[in-house]
Amino acid sequence: MRKIGLIGGLSWYSTKTYYDHIQRGVQAKKGLDTSAPMIIDSLDSSSLMRLSSAEDWTRAGEELSASARRLEAAGATALLIGANSMHKVYDQVAAAVTVPILHIADCVAERMVEKGVRKAALLGTRNVMLESFYRQKLIARDIELLAPNMQRVETLDRIIYDELMLGKATRQAERELKSMITMLEQEGAEAIVLGCTELEMVVDVDANVLPIFDCTAIHARKAVEWILG
Repeated sequence: MRKIGLIGGLSWYSTKTYYDHIQRGVQAKKGLDTSAPMIIDSLDSSSLMRLSSAEDWTRAGEELSASARRLEAAGATALLIGANSMHKVYDQVAAAVTVPILHIADCVAERMVEKGVRKAALLGTRNVMLESFYRQKLIARDIELLAPNMQRVETLDRIIYDELMLGKATRQAERELKSMITMLEQEGAEAIVLGCTELEMVVDVDANVLPIFDCTAIHARKAVEWILG
């Protein structure tokens, strides 16, 4: 098996979820006595939340690039960035190492094409929903994305940063997401993309009015494929 590296801590819940998905995925293929070879570099999320200025993002790119270099030096043959929003600095991080970095939005887009989805709604943090670095990966695969609604953007940003990234999942947040997804179906969405690794805490992936593409699970599945070669 090939060793994979995870840039984690973005948040700790996300890192735990990645580890769980990857280990279970490898066990399903190789047997319950098998463990996936992984290296995790867990960063301090307090300095990497709610970034806004160009200087903030430059610093984030430098921190993630340093993490990527540490993981490569430790023997990782491919890397994952364990946060959707941090893929904004993907190009900078990818340029810092010689091993491939599996882009989460590419993995999600590939899965959606396999399932024949042509129109979807993207849910995540403000920068994921409003900026092009994530959306363009889906649009490039001929997946139409509903225009972001600013009230929903603000609601999601609050839920993600003030609750989920702190490990809190409330019934109110569950109700808000369920109502949001119902409204998106009425607006023509064929599927929902969970463009935030923590949203699975308040969205029932298997029991909803629309198919849910859980970015974390999809990204982890691609990591399992890499590990197993």
